[in-house]
Amino acid sequence: MSYRESIMEEFAGDLEYHPRRAAVYFVLSAAAFSFWYFTPPDNKFTTTPLVFALGSLTLFLKAIFLMRKSSEGLALTQHEIDALSSPANRKALPQLPEQSAQVVQDFGAGSLLLWGLLLEGKNFDASWANPPVLQVVLSGAVLFALGWLVRHLTKPKPLSGT
Repeated sequence: MSYRESIMEEFAGDLEYHPRRAAVYFVLSAAAFSFWYFTPPDNKFTTTPLVFALGSLTLFLKAIFLMRKSSEGLALTQHEIDALSSPANRKALPQLPEQSAQVVQDFGAGSLLLWGLLLEGKNFDASWANPPVLQVVLSGAVLFALGWLVRHLTKPKPLSGT
């Protein structure tokens, strides 16, 4: 399998219909947003609170995507989509190390991908002349890489045939 195919397979497997994971992502998104919201106003637009604000957005968007039955696959019939919610077809949550690594990776993706929103902050608050874009992007990159590394180190090894 080529590198490109392995990345596509990883993303496709990560974006399937899974309401339990979606609930976890909704809770974590609310917690991350709460950290930003309850930060004192004079520190609200520093690096750490901004990383939490952007991370909460990606966790929330992923939770919405995980709730969509149509995200399981393309060209499913209505009967197949309805069968996804049956109790017999419920998927278990991934192992804790794999799940937590995926959450860290998704959380870091917020700062890594949504840093452009910081540049729009000047339009709302003229006193915010120098947003910490580089620090936010680097924080997101480190979190994303850490999540990716832990996820691949904890991935179960395929059994080799004897």
